[in-house]
Amino acid sequence: MPTEKEGRLPQSAQTAAASPTPLRDLARVFLALGTISFGGPAAHIAMMEDEVVRRRRWLTREAFLDYVGATNLIPGPNSTELAIHVGHARAGWPGLLVAGASFILPAAIIVGCLAWGYVRYGALPSVVHAFAGVKPVVIAIVVQALWRLARTAIRSRELLFLGIAAVAATALGVNELIVLAGGALAAALLYAARSDGAAVEAASLVCSGATVSKVMRAIGITTASSAVGGLASVGLWPLFGIFLKTGAVLFGSGYVLLAFLRADLVDRLHWITQQQLLDAVAVGQITPGPVFTTATFVGYLVAGGQGAVVATLGIFLPAFFFVAVSGPLVPRIRKSRIAGAALDGVNVASLALMAVVTWTLARSAVVDAVTLAVAVVGAVLLFRYRINSAWLVAGGGIVGVALASMR
Repeated sequence: MPTEKEGRLPQSAQTAAASPTPLRDLARVFLALGTISFGGPAAHIAMMEDEVVRRRRWLTREAFLDYVGATNLIPGPNSTELAIHVGHARAGWPGLLVAGASFILPAAIIVGCLAWGYVRYGALPSVVHAFAGVKPVVIAIVVQALWRLARTAIRSRELLFLGIAAVAATALGVNELIVLAGGALAAALLYAARSDGAAVEAASLVCSGATVSKVMRAIGITTASSAVGGLASVGLWPLFGIFLKTGAVLFGSGYVLLAFLRADLVDRLHWITQQQLLDAVAVGQITPGPVFTTATFVGYLVAGGQGAVVATLGIFLPAFFFVAVSGPLVPRIRKSRIAGAALDGVNVASLALMAVVTWTLARSAVVDAVTLAVAVVGAVLLFRYRINSAWLVAGGGIVGVALASMR
């Protein structure tokens, strides 16, 4: 690992593969990831790291970490935005669109089919048994990715202590945005304290960060006010507006999404019931790909197939916009020593958030001796034999179904 004095290579030197990646290769990889990436954003990031960094060497681990940190600073689904960042880094604007759309499409199709079954038969098709076998495997995949990413991100004793503090703060319930901002500020101040003449740059960074925050809030407020004004009936444009607003202002997990949609769709507009919303979020949680495909399910309930398409477009469009705007800033941030130090703090804090989420998921995934054995076997296969995570996910699903049939 490089030392703190050596610093980090500029972003241009962090791309492992020199030539642009063909769009068909981007589509193939992210269609596959969108089909098998169960377990939420932490698991998605782990699987992307395995494919993009370790197997294909499209990005260095340092560049990948920078993009992980960047996705935590903007609204929207982190794993989808990470896919969009990777696509843009490897193939420019066409890659941005292809990677993002390819990651979203499989999950949207699966959720749309489940919504059709839900409307037709009045209940969700049973996928719980398969998911019970997948969850322990997902924990092993995330732990492996955390280990690899932490070895790259924690490059000094100060960053190690910062990561421990971020884990403690997250476990105590501190808001994730405060944890990220605190990590950035602490890392920047530590660098400024060690470096002559860095104090002015640190102050400039804080001021510019405050300015960006104000702009982001203004965008969110403007989007919200324009999207929800004058809604009187369930139509495609009002439906699009609701989900566009949600995608533009939402930070956090699927549970935060639940709160937003409940306020708009259940309490205020009465388009769906509380139980329908809970079922929609459950489908988003147990299907592969981004949790935001909950919008696909709700859109189908409200306005059929067209509603599913419109709601999906609405909630994901802001992610493409925010990545397009913020993506070019990442290499500029890395070139500045003080801003690069702040990004190091964000990266470590992001891994801390990921670690706490993983612990929470593990407590619900590993519930008996069988699921513990599945998790341990998955970890051994990953760490020792480097088995592709897609095969492990498929194997976990088969184990879950087999165990259910034996009971």
